[in-house]
Amino acid sequence: MKNIIEIDQLLADSIERSEIPGAVYLLAEGKEVRLHRAVGQAVMPCIECPEGYPTLLDTIYDVASLTKPLITTLLLVKAVENGLLSFDDPIYKFFPEFNREDKVKITVRQLATHSAGFPAWQPLYILVKDKTQVINFIAEQPLLYEPSKKVIYTDLGFIILGKLLEAIFGNPLDQIASEEIFIPLGLASTFFNPPKRLRWQIAASERGNKFEKAMAADVGANYQKWRNELIWGEVHDTNALFLGGITGHAGLFSTALEIYKIAEEFLRGSRLLKEESLLLFSRNFTLGCQDARSIGWAVTTDENGDETSAGRALQAGSFGHTGFTGVSLWIEPDKERIYILLTNRTHPVYKEFNANELRRRFHTIAQKAFYL
Repeated sequence: MKNIIEIDQLLADSIERSEIPGAVYLLAEGKEVRLHRAVGQAVMPCIECPEGYPTLLDTIYDVASLTKPLITTLLLVKAVENGLLSFDDPIYKFFPEFNREDKVKITVRQLATHSAGFPAWQPLYILVKDKTQVINFIAEQPLLYEPSKKVIYTDLGFIILGKLLEAIFGNPLDQIASEEIFIPLGLASTFFNPPKRLRWQIAASERGNKFEKAMAADVGANYQKWRNELIWGEVHDTNALFLGGITGHAGLFSTALEIYKIAEEFLRGSRLLKEESLLLFSRNFTLGCQDARSIGWAVTTDENGDETSAGRALQAGSFGHTGFTGVSLWIEPDKERIYILLTNRTHPVYKEFNANELRRRFHTIAQKAFYL
């Protein structure tokens, strides 16, 4: 009980400081949910919702970059298991646009570990006239470094991987995810482009795109399509919106409980992945680089505990991911523990604060809860 109170107080203090409006957290161990609680507001009082709306256990969140490991990575590994591709395949094998001197050796593995050399982000919705030209545009971008020499976390690589999955499976990414993940796991509140009728179950995001406007200021001074309304029930990431809400880097909506059900598939007893594939997620494939990355995940080592959002509480070999909207998922494979913290930090507006420090403190307290 003490640890529950401490977690709730940690989140209440963050709410009091206006860093987050609310949160849902879930802790699980060995196929058992140990804690699942909701605090604060999913929607703050506003024109669209004058009285606001509380956060509930089944509140649906825009999980932003959790799309990368939960969908793109899982499907990518399934494709490797099925012999549809290899992690060592050069990307130009699937997209001839990358058959260029500086990119001809870029592999699927380098894309999946953020070590291919691409920049972190580009406002594709401004720079690309038609979404069908995105792959060609990315292929034309100069690399920031030689592949495998450095890690720069980048959306561009996972946009490519999403397109790659569509090419080899022969269907749109949302259909692949539905057939390969959502239906087999019995998920009812996990999807891209949520139906409008579910809006009241979804945590709201920011009004307008203040943060992205600032990021795109150099190239988007005359851009006329910024959203000024409350982003609520629609993907927050504007590149994902431009690409139809269905991409390899962002666009997924889900609840804490259903994220937990997908997260279980990265642990022993997975119904979707082979046992030997599970080793891919806790192994550091970027040795010698400043960030430790496994296939699709950040991974903790003995050296980087203070640098990841996991903190020192989780053992080396744990793997996890965060999302810009304020979400976090970490997994301790040996102990079969899952830590989920979902917030909508961009609501009602984006705030600058150390979200990773909040996550580290959450993990420190949460880890003790398993010994209750």
